Amino acid sequence: MSALPELDAWIAAQARFAAAQMLEAISATHLVMERPGFGQRVVPRPGSVLASPVPAHYDPDPDYFFHWFRDAAIVIDALRVALAAGYTDGSAVARFREFLQFSLSVRSLDGREFLAQGDFRAKIQPAFLQYVRPDAEIAALSGDTVPGDVRVNADGTLDFIRWSRPQTDGPALRCIALLRWWRQFPDLREDATLRPGLSEAIFADLNFTLAHVDKPAGDVWEEHSGYHYHTQLMQAEALTRGADWLEETGYSTDARSFRLAAEQALARLDGFWDDTAGFYRSRAVATSGATAGDLDIAVVLAVLHAQRAGARHSVLDPRTQATLSSLEELFEATYAINRERPPDRGPALGRYANDRYYGGGAWYLATLAAAEFYFSLAQALGRGGHLAVVPANARFRLRLGAGRAAGDRDELPRLAIERGDAVMRTVRAFTPGTGELAEQFDQTTGAPTSAKRLSWSYAAFITAAAARAEALRSMRAAGPGALPADTA
Repeated sequence: MSALPELDAWIAAQARFAAAQMLEAISATHLVMERPGFGQRVVPRPGSVLASPVPAHYDPDPDYFFHWFRDAAIVIDALRVALAAGYTDGSAVARFREFLQFSLSVRSLDGREFLAQGDFRAKIQPAFLQYVRPDAEIAALSGDTVPGDVRVNADGTLDFIRWSRPQTDGPALRCIALLRWWRQFPDLREDATLRPGLSEAIFADLNFTLAHVDKPAGDVWEEHSGYHYHTQLMQAEALTRGADWLEETGYSTDARSFRLAAEQALARLDGFWDDTAGFYRSRAVATSGATAGDLDIAVVLAVLHAQRAGARHSVLDPRTQATLSSLEELFEATYAINRERPPDRGPALGRYANDRYYGGGAWYLATLAAAEFYFSLAQALGRGGHLAVVPANARFRLRLGAGRAAGDRDELPRLAIERGDAVMRTVRAFTPGTGELAEQFDQTTGAPTSAKRLSWSYAAFITAAAARAEALRSMRAAGPGALPADTA
């Protein structure tokens, strides 16, 4: 086993690097993106969050030079974590302020006004016209439809390129992120220049989520339309946290409808469990293009993004534990880099079986999600949570090294940290010497692939590192004997 102090140092250094890289994608006003095929020249506005700050044109890397609502919310939440963990400095607060203003400003986008400015297609090369949205779709974009429009250009203009729309997890994720900033940094919510806009943004995202919680939408990977575990859990958690916030701010009557909608969404999520397969399906069977066998890392991502207390749809849920085990077993069998890995490393994970996007390699954010799951589990167990002993999570307990006896309870957090550390060693093994994290790393060679310097990859590293640090702090408080070897 690699000495853990060495792993500690690498994780801390990489977390600081990840925070710096993430900050470079926020308010990147010094960058320029030329899309000659679409007749565009995009200069990011303050507050925009680039999914990747590296200009690309599917040559071969994908064009991620957009402000995705989902990705931006994940990044801005990770920025909060980085600030609290000491991975970055007070400049994070300035970027948060800019993000809030940018998010409010794009709500005023109007497709009819855009079309009235002239024939934008005249600037587009003929070969690219097939990728442009119909006028009717653009004209329908205004008011409440804007938050579900997936993404905007980093200069705050609407995106006229065809894409999977609508998607409704982005506003829910942003609502959760804003509420976490509200709670963790009281000085911000008491700031007279910030509070009105922060309240307005939270209200807007809550109302949007309430209006769309029972409607089909595109999934987190933007490939299928229907009802999805990730979207539904994000909506349920936003509504639950939003109801608490409404009650605290004097809107108890309004809070009841939000709380009821959240419980209804959670009840629907219970139905995603496939008892025969032994995991949560990522999509409802009725979803377009879906099957009853949808095993997808999106379920684990949803649980981590929600950070629910209690056992239901959390890291303590035996069914989410079973889902992670199923994913690990899937990718251990299919990825050469897993079959050939040393015994002190955990598996690299991808999205789902037979993924074809850019070779269907392992994803940094998926692999880091597994590590964060174990670190978060260690925290939950250290706070008095229970690792259920039920048939559903039998494989998970076996892989964790947990026995059935109640006497093992005190050892469980240590086992979870060790499991997470094994996964972090795999991330380290496939992180280039520069520290840069792409979207994927090849399932055979481990070489970085797809989008370069993916902001979500950095966000995932930060949240995993912070979860580990918190788990270790809890173990130190319990005494040196509770810590993994070489860490005390």
